[in-house]
Amino acid sequence: MRAEFDQLADAVCTPVAGVDRTTLYYAAESSDFIRFNHAAVRQATHVSQSYGTVSVVAGARQATGKISLTGDVAADTRALLAERSVLVDRLPLVPEDPYLQLPPDVVSTERDEAGQLPAAAQVIDAVATHAAGTDLVGFYAGGPIARGFADSRGQRNWHRVESFHFEWCLYRGGDQAVKSAYAGSTWDEAAFAAKVAAAREQVELLSRPQKTLAPGEYRVYLSPVAVADLLSTLSWGGFGHKDVQTGVSTLILAHRGQAQFHSSIALSEATAGGIAPRFQSDGFVKPDAVPLIDAGRIAQTLVSPRSATEYATTANGANAEESPESLAMAGGDLPFADALAALGTGVYISNLHYLNYSDRQACRMTGMTRFACFWVERGKLAAPISVMRFDDSLLRMFGSGLVALTQTPELVPDSLTYEERHLRSVTAPGAIVEGFRFTL
Repeated sequence: MRAEFDQLADAVCTPVAGVDRTTLYYAAESSDFIRFNHAAVRQATHVSQSYGTVSVVAGARQATGKISLTGDVAADTRALLAERSVLVDRLPLVPEDPYLQLPPDVVSTERDEAGQLPAAAQVIDAVATHAAGTDLVGFYAGGPIARGFADSRGQRNWHRVESFHFEWCLYRGGDQAVKSAYAGSTWDEAAFAAKVAAAREQVELLSRPQKTLAPGEYRVYLSPVAVADLLSTLSWGGFGHKDVQTGVSTLILAHRGQAQFHSSIALSEATAGGIAPRFQSDGFVKPDAVPLIDAGRIAQTLVSPRSATEYATTANGANAEESPESLAMAGGDLPFADALAALGTGVYISNLHYLNYSDRQACRMTGMTRFACFWVERGKLAAPISVMRFDDSLLRMFGSGLVALTQTPELVPDSLTYEERHLRSVTAPGAIVEGFRFTL
């Protein structure tokens, strides 16, 4: 991938008459995909794909085109140069963009992290061995993903990570299942086996009679995955500078000083600790971290280049949507192993789904419990609960309602594979929350 990118960049990012700057954004992956049903392979495939996005700029005009690459460098070079030629011809017809901003300085970066990924056969054998006798339904995706940026000034940015993400359910029957996930850059079959074993134990608990909870307020433990679900929803309009300036930010009450998180809450766009690139498609390089919430209070916003121009401020590498790509919440003081004991009596929530805002201005969210969620008595899982809907303000949950955060946050990668594997992630601890509001 690197050799292909370098050759394409050297050919395409050259001076062109009448053009101030030419850029190339490169995206590629080589991925194994395996679907499982009844702990056996339902579908296995491999996808290798790469795309090149060419952009030409003259003054305040910019024209951009994207093509699929074949892997034949000579043919791809000809195709990209032809695309560049078309864009140059069309550039005078493009209206001027008053908010166009490009990186003023040349800042090159490189991150190339090799992992220890399993072969497809190794994953299949591990499932057959450790999930034998279960109805494991799941999806594995793994392999290297690369991103590259180059421009005609000589800037070169490279990002390549090798990672895998395996999500599965042990299905019991009806609407009962236990969902688990294992992700990282180094495959450890013992770690995978431990997760399957833990899921088996919870499947057995699902055979107990369900406990139906009346609507009301409950003390709950939210798993790191459930917290990550909430933070992913908060990313829809919670951190963008433009959203704040136009008054539609879901954290507008916190920005106005009318509400705040618990003093133990620290949120940041932690690029250095995530798996997303340090640069975006226009070539702006991101800092290692951008503090968003510090000691419960608003610290900074995510500022895209366009917002920086529009509102006369400084960009900090945010994407066009001004949504985080490596959002991280700091952990607390509660050992993970002691979480249920600290909960005492209440509800263990492993997963949430159908999340959305019920009141954006109040940062109020609604959603459903999902998969294995349990009633807990005296620190022990006692009975599965029926599916419940919640409706509560995130500012309250992680403000006055927060009791404790677990010590070690967990990296939860984005599992979406629409068009390509994604590099977004949320890193989150587990949380004990008092007064969590179930509505039905």
